Amino acid sequence: MSKTIAFIGLGIMGLPMAKNLVKAGFTVRGYNRSPQKAQDLAAAGGQAASTIAEAVGGADVIITMVPDSPDVEAVLTGEDGVLANAKSGAYWIDFSTIRPDVAQDLAAQAKEKGLKPLDAPVSGGEPGAIDGVLSVMVGGEQADFDAVSDVFDAVGKTIVLVGPSGSGQTVKAANQLIVAGNIGLLAEAVVFLEAYGVETTSALQVLGGGLAGSKVLEQKGQKMLEREFDPGFRLALHHKDMGIVTSAAREAGVAIPLGSTVAQLVASTVQQGNGGLDHSGLFTVVEQLSGKTGQNGDGQA
Repeated sequence: MSKTIAFIGLGIMGLPMAKNLVKAGFTVRGYNRSPQKAQDLAAAGGQAASTIAEAVGGADVIITMVPDSPDVEAVLTGEDGVLANAKSGAYWIDFSTIRPDVAQDLAAQAKEKGLKPLDAPVSGGEPGAIDGVLSVMVGGEQADFDAVSDVFDAVGKTIVLVGPSGSGQTVKAANQLIVAGNIGLLAEAVVFLEAYGVETTSALQVLGGGLAGSKVLEQKGQKMLEREFDPGFRLALHHKDMGIVTSAAREAGVAIPLGSTVAQLVASTVQQGNGGLDHSGLFTVVEQLSGKTGQNGDGQA
């Protein structure tokens, strides 16, 4: 039998993920604070719910994809929330990126209510969500992970159970640390290349074919050259994620000197009012530091 899925949070990532679940043959009821997003899902073959309770009622799998720890807590524990309305035995998959300790606490609360929790943050950005090829790092029980493997397969390509509840969020924190560092260094490289008048498109092409090549270079390099930072993943969210990383590292007694530096650069970008840019917009602060603002991709003013 096809599973009925409640999908809460139909933003830049959530809506294409929910659409892919519809394409895979699941019955998907979507809820979003902005109702139009639920209507967009309905237009793609899903169902629009006007409340969380309506979305969750009777669902076999409940998915949350919202911005931050307080948002997940509100969706789960609110009067109209998941815990008050989900059927016992339902699987709860949280695709959000939140603090590992919060994920552990909410998983415990979910278990007390008879739910089967899996924290499953994703990586791959909007393109990965649209194409259904996200990397999914999952924390939870093996049996629960196996039971909803078909759900994960509909949205992701690399799907790995990395440990008990909270482990998925810990791995995602490490992912965001690496991504932010790569974006920062790519920005520095582009500013460096432009300062010497190099034909930057060709330069990034050859760099991408060597050890410097990465998904970050592939997906974000051209954005930097064109100064085009429409959000696939907003800087404000990466700022939140870097806060998770630096806090967790401090608690573990781990030094992250490069990570701390890029966290400050991300914070500076956000404080300048650019939190709505794609995280490749970190380039704007790196460019400012070299006094090169206003140049184009050929190094010309």
